[in-house]
Amino acid sequence: MTLLNDMFDKGGQSPWMDNIKRSWLKDGTLKSYVDRGIRGVTSNPTIFTKAIEASSDYDEQFFSLVEKGMTVEECYWELVKSDITDALNILDPVYESSNGADGFVSIEVAPTLANDSTKTLEMAKMLSTEISKHNLLVKIPATREGLLPIKEMIKDGRSVNVTLIFSVKRYKEVIDAYLSGLEERVANGVVDLSNVSSVASFFVSRVDTEVDKRLDAIGSDLALSLRGKTAVSQAKLAYELFKEEFYSPRFESLKKYGARLQRPLWASTSTKNPNYDGLIYVNNLIGANTVNTMPDSTVNTFLDHGKVENVIEKDLDLAYKHLQDIKDVGIDMDNVTEQLENEGVESFRGSFEELLGQLENKAKSH
Repeated sequence: MTLLNDMFDKGGQSPWMDNIKRSWLKDGTLKSYVDRGIRGVTSNPTIFTKAIEASSDYDEQFFSLVEKGMTVEECYWELVKSDITDALNILDPVYESSNGADGFVSIEVAPTLANDSTKTLEMAKMLSTEISKHNLLVKIPATREGLLPIKEMIKDGRSVNVTLIFSVKRYKEVIDAYLSGLEERVANGVVDLSNVSSVASFFVSRVDTEVDKRLDAIGSDLALSLRGKTAVSQAKLAYELFKEEFYSPRFESLKKYGARLQRPLWASTSTKNPNYDGLIYVNNLIGANTVNTMPDSTVNTFLDHGKVENVIEKDLDLAYKHLQDIKDVGIDMDNVTEQLENEGVESFRGSFEELLGQLENKAKSH
């Protein structure tokens, strides 16, 4: 048994891996993490950019696709779908043994579509159909334009990882999109909702990075004393909202059809500030019916000296007080979270376009 097993068995939280690369799929590395307690995998355009740029593992498939006349972007998606499919097969036993609660692998729609509802939905459906595995989650950003595709995917019985959630306000809209999709599914005559799954990826470390920068600029003793606490405080409020919404009459009416909880997933959980504990966004966010997706460096740190205690509901009054203090010193969290959403979308778009450019050059030089 490992601390990852304890996280699930004692803390009620599913540890997932926020990384994927072809070498791990071929040499047994991912399987070894699963054997030690990893219960799911998430990916994003930045992760795939790093994986494809950093090795020659993808060259053979890439050049063979180019020779078949595919565009560079079509080649990219074939590379990604190959890795995702292999990872899905590795995680399939977890999906089966957990009765469909875990064992998921996530693939994200093109970040260039984040502000286009119609094209996001088209691509999300395409990925879901082409990969066609029961443990696939299609990632859709929680932009305003992403809310409708999320609802429509759920209505169609397709499972979704809602990503880039930075505020409790937007998280409430995401929950509503999920529940509305299930309700419309029932209205269309579906009597079994148990094959539809979703997680809501609430980003944490980036919140502290931005808020701390603003607190440093304010510079007062009170402002400086508030650094490093906003992300965990906000996540605690998000968990409180999760419990309110999923222990409500609205969800109870869907449970009789087998509806599953849309679990909060803590994302961006590596520590960005070297002065903070390397597990600040892991040890402090363990709670029942949650997921924490961690890069491998954070997984290894947790395996070495993590602490398993169900703490997400502790000190809720302090979390509320902290967020009030943040407001009192002049920080507008609505502005912070809107900026982070825009930057998150732009970061993934930049990675995606950078990689396509490099693949274009590679194809020309072949």
